Amino acid sequence: MRLGNGELVEARPFAEGDSVARLTRLLHRAYSDHAAEGRVFFASYQSVEDTAHRLGRGECWLALRAGELVGTVTVAAPYAVPEAYPAPAGTGSFWQLAVGPEYRGTGLGQQLLTLAEERIAELGFSQVVIDTSAEAVELVGWYLRRGYVPVGYWRWGVTNYESVVLLKEMESGGHIQ
Repeated sequence: MRLGNGELVEARPFAEGDSVARLTRLLHRAYSDHAAEGRVFFASYQSVEDTAHRLGRGECWLALRAGELVGTVTVAAPYAVPEAYPAPAGTGSFWQLAVGPEYRGTGLGQQLLTLAEERIAELGFSQVVIDTSAEAVELVGWYLRRGYVPVGYWRWGVTNYESVVLLKEMESGGHIQ
Protein backbone atom coordinates (compact mmCIF):
# COMPACT_ATOMS: atom_id res chain seq x y z
CA MET A 1 0.00 0.00 0.00
CA ARG A 2 1.21 3.50 -0.75
CA LEU A 3 0.14 6.24 1.65
CA GLY A 4 -0.88 9.74 0.64
CA ASN A 5 2.56 10.97 1.71
CA GLY A 6 4.25 8.47 -0.64
CA GLU A 7 5.41 6.06 2.06
CA LEU A 8 5.09 2.34 1.38
CA VAL A 9 3.29 0.19 3.93
CA GLU A 10 3.13 -3.59 3.83
CA ALA A 11 -0.22 -5.23 4.65
CA ARG A 12 -0.09 -8.87 5.67
CA PRO A 13 -1.97 -11.32 7.86
CA PHE A 14 -1.01 -11.66 11.52
CA ALA A 15 1.41 -14.59 11.69
CA GLU A 16 3.04 -16.85 14.23
CA GLY A 17 5.78 -14.85 15.89
CA ASP A 18 3.89 -11.54 15.69
CA SER A 19 3.43 -9.89 19.07
CA VAL A 20 -0.09 -9.69 20.51
CA ALA A 21 1.31 -7.30 23.15
CA ARG A 22 2.63 -4.99 20.42
CA LEU A 23 -0.75 -5.08 18.67
CA THR A 24 -2.51 -4.31 21.96
CA ARG A 25 -0.25 -1.27 22.51
CA LEU A 26 -1.11 0.01 19.02
CA LEU A 27 -4.84 -0.39 19.76
CA HIS A 28 -4.49 1.50 23.05
CA ARG A 29 -2.65 4.38 21.32
CA ALA A 30 -5.05 4.48 18.37
CA TYR A 31 -8.14 4.65 20.58
CA SER A 32 -6.69 6.90 23.30
CA ASP A 33 -8.27 10.07 21.85
CA HIS A 34 -11.73 8.51 22.15
CA ALA A 35 -11.02 7.53 25.75
CA ALA A 36 -9.78 11.07 26.51
CA GLU A 37 -13.12 12.38 25.19
CA GLY A 38 -15.01 10.00 27.49
CA ARG A 39 -15.84 7.27 24.96
CA VAL A 40 -14.33 4.09 26.31
CA PHE A 41 -13.91 1.85 23.26
CA PHE A 42 -12.95 -1.68 24.30
CA ALA A 43 -9.78 -1.40 22.21
CA SER A 44 -8.65 1.53 24.38
CA TYR A 45 -8.18 -0.70 27.41
CA GLN A 46 -8.42 -4.37 26.40
CA SER A 47 -5.83 -6.76 27.78
CA VAL A 48 -3.34 -8.77 25.73
CA GLU A 49 -5.56 -11.81 26.41
CA ASP A 50 -8.61 -9.91 25.09
CA THR A 51 -6.69 -8.99 21.95
CA ALA A 52 -5.69 -12.63 21.42
CA HIS A 53 -9.32 -13.71 21.86
CA ARG A 54 -10.55 -11.13 19.33
CA LEU A 55 -7.84 -12.20 16.87
CA GLY A 56 -9.06 -15.77 17.18
CA ARG A 57 -12.54 -14.72 16.05
CA GLY A 58 -11.36 -13.36 12.71
CA GLU A 59 -8.57 -12.74 10.25
CA CYS A 60 -6.22 -10.05 11.55
CA TRP A 61 -4.25 -7.89 9.13
CA LEU A 62 -1.25 -5.79 10.06
CA ALA A 63 0.05 -2.66 8.35
CA LEU A 64 3.83 -2.34 8.73
CA ARG A 65 6.16 0.44 7.66
CA ALA A 66 9.82 -0.61 7.76
CA GLY A 67 8.87 -3.28 10.31
CA GLU A 68 6.98 -0.83 12.56
CA LEU A 69 3.34 -1.73 13.30
CA VAL A 70 1.32 1.30 12.16
CA GLY A 71 -2.19 -0.09 11.61
CA THR A 72 -4.47 -3.11 11.84
CA VAL A 73 -7.92 -4.47 11.10
CA THR A 74 -9.58 -7.80 11.93
CA VAL A 75 -12.08 -9.28 9.46
CA ALA A 76 -14.81 -11.79 10.34
CA ALA A 77 -16.92 -13.42 7.66
CA PRO A 78 -19.37 -14.72 8.53
CA TYR A 79 -19.98 -12.49 11.50
CA ALA A 80 -21.81 -14.24 14.34
CA VAL A 81 -24.22 -11.47 15.32
CA PRO A 82 -25.50 -11.49 18.90
CA GLU A 83 -29.18 -12.26 19.43
CA ALA A 84 -31.33 -9.16 18.77
CA TYR A 85 -28.41 -7.31 17.12
CA PRO A 86 -30.03 -4.97 14.58
CA ALA A 87 -28.40 -6.37 11.45
CA PRO A 88 -29.07 -9.39 9.28
CA ALA A 89 -27.33 -12.70 9.83
CA GLY A 90 -24.98 -13.78 7.08
CA THR A 91 -22.91 -10.61 6.93
CA GLY A 92 -19.23 -9.96 7.18
CA SER A 93 -17.75 -7.53 9.68
CA PHE A 94 -14.50 -6.09 10.90
CA TRP A 95 -13.24 -4.66 14.16
CA GLN A 96 -10.08 -3.27 15.71
CA LEU A 97 -9.60 -0.98 12.71
CA ALA A 98 -6.77 1.12 14.09
CA VAL A 99 -4.12 3.49 12.79
CA GLY A 100 -1.26 4.79 14.91
CA PRO A 101 -1.87 8.47 15.75
CA GLU A 102 1.22 9.49 13.77
CA TYR A 103 -0.37 7.97 10.61
CA ARG A 104 -3.74 9.70 10.78
CA GLY A 105 -4.54 11.67 7.66
CA THR A 106 -2.25 9.56 5.44
CA GLY A 107 -5.01 7.43 3.91
CA LEU A 108 -3.96 4.33 5.87
CA GLY A 109 -7.36 4.02 7.58
CA GLN A 110 -9.13 4.14 4.20
CA GLN A 111 -6.77 1.51 2.81
CA LEU A 112 -7.36 -0.80 5.79
CA LEU A 113 -11.13 -0.29 5.43
CA THR A 114 -10.88 -1.18 1.73
CA LEU A 115 -8.77 -4.24 2.57
CA ALA A 116 -11.43 -5.40 5.08
CA GLU A 117 -14.29 -4.87 2.62
CA GLU A 118 -12.42 -6.65 -0.18
CA ARG A 119 -11.63 -9.62 2.07
CA ILE A 120 -15.30 -9.86 3.10
CA ALA A 121 -16.32 -9.80 -0.58
CA GLU A 122 -13.68 -12.42 -1.46
CA LEU A 123 -15.13 -14.63 1.27
CA GLY A 124 -18.51 -14.41 -0.51
CA PHE A 125 -20.51 -11.96 1.58
CA SER A 126 -22.69 -9.23 0.10
CA GLN A 127 -23.06 -7.09 3.23
CA VAL A 128 -20.68 -5.59 5.78
CA VAL A 129 -21.94 -4.64 9.25
CA ILE A 130 -20.02 -2.69 11.88
CA ASP A 131 -20.80 -0.60 14.91
CA THR A 132 -19.16 2.33 16.62
CA SER A 133 -19.96 4.91 19.26
CA ALA A 134 -22.97 7.01 18.26
CA GLU A 135 -21.18 9.87 20.05
CA ALA A 136 -18.13 9.64 17.75
CA VAL A 137 -19.74 11.98 15.21
CA GLU A 138 -16.62 12.40 13.04
CA LEU A 139 -16.04 8.64 12.89
CA VAL A 140 -19.68 7.91 12.08
CA GLY A 141 -19.51 10.56 9.34
CA TRP A 142 -16.37 8.91 7.95
CA TYR A 143 -18.27 5.62 7.57
CA LEU A 144 -21.35 7.34 6.11
CA ARG A 145 -19.18 8.96 3.44
CA ARG A 146 -17.94 5.47 2.54
CA GLY A 147 -21.40 4.05 1.89
CA TYR A 148 -22.44 2.75 5.30
CA VAL A 149 -26.00 3.42 6.49
CA PRO A 150 -27.37 3.27 10.05
CA VAL A 151 -29.65 0.28 10.70
CA GLY A 152 -30.06 0.47 14.48
CA TYR A 153 -28.36 0.80 17.85
CA TRP A 154 -26.65 -1.61 20.22
CA ARG A 155 -25.09 -1.44 23.65
CA TRP A 156 -22.08 -3.62 24.40
CA GLY A 157 -21.31 -4.47 28.02
CA VAL A 158 -17.63 -3.51 27.60
CA THR A 159 -18.16 0.12 26.52
CA ASN A 160 -19.75 3.18 28.12
CA TYR A 161 -21.79 4.34 25.13
CA GLU A 162 -24.53 3.34 22.75
CA SER A 163 -23.26 2.09 19.39
CA VAL A 164 -24.76 2.92 16.03
CA VAL A 165 -24.90 -0.17 13.83
CA LEU A 166 -23.90 0.55 10.23
CA LEU A 167 -24.44 -1.63 7.16
CA LYS A 168 -22.94 -1.48 3.68
CA GLU A 169 -24.40 -3.37 0.72
CA MET A 170 -22.10 -4.74 -1.92
CA GLU A 171 -22.95 -5.19 -5.59
CA SER A 172 -23.79 -8.64 -6.86
CA GLY A 173 -20.65 -10.66 -7.35
CA GLY A 174 -19.16 -9.37 -4.10
CA HIS A 175 -17.84 -6.04 -5.40
CA ILE A 176 -17.96 -2.98 -3.18
CA GLN A 177 -20.53 -0.40 -4.28
